[in-house]
Amino acid sequence: MPTGPALFCCPAPGGVCTGSIPVAPNQRIKSGPQLDQKRYISETGQEQRIAAIIEPVVRDLGFRLVRVRVTAENGCTLQIMAEDEQGAFTIDQCQQLSQEVSPLLDVEEPISGAYHLEVSSPGVDRPLVRRSDFERWQGHEARIELARMRDGRKRFRGTLAGVEGDQVVLQLPDVPEGADPIVRLDLFMIGRARLVLTDRLLAEAAASRSATPPGDPDVETIIENDATPDPDAFPMREKAGNGNDPKEKL
Repeated sequence: MPTGPALFCCPAPGGVCTGSIPVAPNQRIKSGPQLDQKRYISETGQEQRIAAIIEPVVRDLGFRLVRVRVTAENGCTLQIMAEDEQGAFTIDQCQQLSQEVSPLLDVEEPISGAYHLEVSSPGVDRPLVRRSDFERWQGHEARIELARMRDGRKRFRGTLAGVEGDQVVLQLPDVPEGADPIVRLDLFMIGRARLVLTDRLLAEAAASRSATPPGDPDVETIIENDATPDPDAFPMREKAGNGNDPKEKL
């Protein structure tokens, strides 16, 4: 099964989308108010401005913004990662969000020059950005990097053991004999955090995928584009048919 995120990518205009990543029932977001929960791990600079522009739209659609990132991939790529109230994101939701934020970004112009827009789900080894993320994925391994040093250390890897107050509880596997394996990290000090791709995590995702009802749009990849995309960036093959359909399947 694919381990990456669902994706809707717009080279300008149009886009490409691929399968959604299912979420096991025990990891689903429990209630609507979670949509407004603070992101402790957020952006700075240009990415922060983009997040401020699009987050109201994301929330109005009933989604949660997970992450915004600008990279040099394919010249310049704006990556927007989001999820729905269940902690998942389908192809249709990717496309819906892409179509809503694209005109807004055209008006605000937070990026000068041409760029690719990618709207995606968090994926299996997802970023952890809200308090509820650390609670939902308790029992799974995570990598956490602090924004600044703590006792000579910034990077931690261990098993999520819950949240106490404003601190993430992490059980470390690499402590000296006799030392306390539990460390508590302030949420506001975390600069980056994400799940570790383990066999258990993959098994849960596979089990959830096998329970997905037939007919769900979770495997098809479609490109819709009025312009000619870069063949190196978006390798394509012809879609079965008369060859006149503007939609082509990867």
